[in-house]
Amino acid sequence: MTSRKGDVMKLPERKQVRLKDFDYSTNGKYFITICTQDKKKVLSEIAWDGIHDVPHIVLLPCGEIVDKYIHVMNERFEGATVEKYIIMPNHIHLIIEVENGGGMSQAPSPTNAVIPKFVSLLKRYCSRELGGNIFQRSYHDHIIRDEQDYLKIWTYVDSNHQKWEDDVFFL
Repeated sequence: MTSRKGDVMKLPERKQVRLKDFDYSTNGKYFITICTQDKKKVLSEIAWDGIHDVPHIVLLPCGEIVDKYIHVMNERFEGATVEKYIIMPNHIHLIIEVENGGGMSQAPSPTNAVIPKFVSLLKRYCSRELGGNIFQRSYHDHIIRDEQDYLKIWTYVDSNHQKWEDDVFFL
């Protein structure tokens, strides 16, 4: 890419989001966060009603489509199962278990890795039905390392909507 004066413009370097040298097709549990483009609140609303002010999630039309395809992925994507998820207003948290190498090739190429392929396919299904992409290009992943880490993340996902106003994605 060049500027009008012929100087070469340097594009910003993208942050590497995958754990270096980790084979994402290995068995394990992963915590995934997928955000909407520009953190737009198009997936759900957090409703506070009732005597005890217990918040609950109300899915918007885009969120209903995402919910539908999370279930489709559980049925059709061999070797990877969404154990728990929550659809927040502008992001999704998922705990995904990969078993038996995800039924994928064991080649080390990231294009054959289970988690990136799972996320890509989920986004593609949603985008096709929505008539356009609502998600950021990338996503956040965390390899769940042990039972304590798993329980901490499970609790976080389970109660995320109750702390929405304190959430880092609340804008």
